[in-house]
Amino acid sequence: MTYPSLDQLSAQLESPSSRDRMVALASLRDVPADEAVPLIKKVIEDDNLQIRSMAVFALGIKQTEECYPILIRLVETDPDYGIRAAAAGALGYLADPRALETLVRVFYEDTDWLVRFSAAVSLGNIKDPRAREVLIQALKSEEVVIQQAAIAALGEIKATEAVDDILEFAQSEDWLVRQRLAEALGNLKSDKSIAALKFLEKDGHPQVSQSASISLQRLEEASKEG
Repeated sequence: MTYPSLDQLSAQLESPSSRDRMVALASLRDVPADEAVPLIKKVIEDDNLQIRSMAVFALGIKQTEECYPILIRLVETDPDYGIRAAAAGALGYLADPRALETLVRVFYEDTDWLVRFSAAVSLGNIKDPRAREVLIQALKSEEVVIQQAAIAALGEIKATEAVDDILEFAQSEDWLVRQRLAEALGNLKSDKSIAALKFLEKDGHPQVSQSASISLQRLEEASKEG
């Protein structure tokens, strides 16, 4: 894979032009992680918030041993909620089970809904069953997007014992909530899941009914394999 020279990108990341820095940061997508991360760190505290967010996100994609402690520090201490949210999301990409405790604490304690949403999504990405309790609490959120994230995450961690909790959303007015439910049930093998998916297969919104059909097929295939 060919990419701009590291010296060239390094110099560009120090340019006074935010556009130059942003272009250089985007160019790092083709650079191996161990070479990219030292350059990403150059702009992790950039004055431009968009560049900072891009850099934080990049630490979740370009994974080295350095990324985890940097992201933990940012999600716990950064004054900007957008950066905390980006760090929480990037921790999900790392899929490092060490992040569970921090993400749970962030979900309970951070005052911004976007950060809590990112934490809930990442708890699903980590796929650690210990996240079940906090995700069930997240279902009670007043923010619909957090409810969506919690439903999806409970499916990701295969929390079959939470089926009754998420089935309360089967007749939600928000079709995206019903779609997330249909998708999650495809990971939660139980008689109640199958019955609910047959109900959702008749949903008036095509994306909900299609998701339910796909999940039913997935459960059927899992039964044959099991």
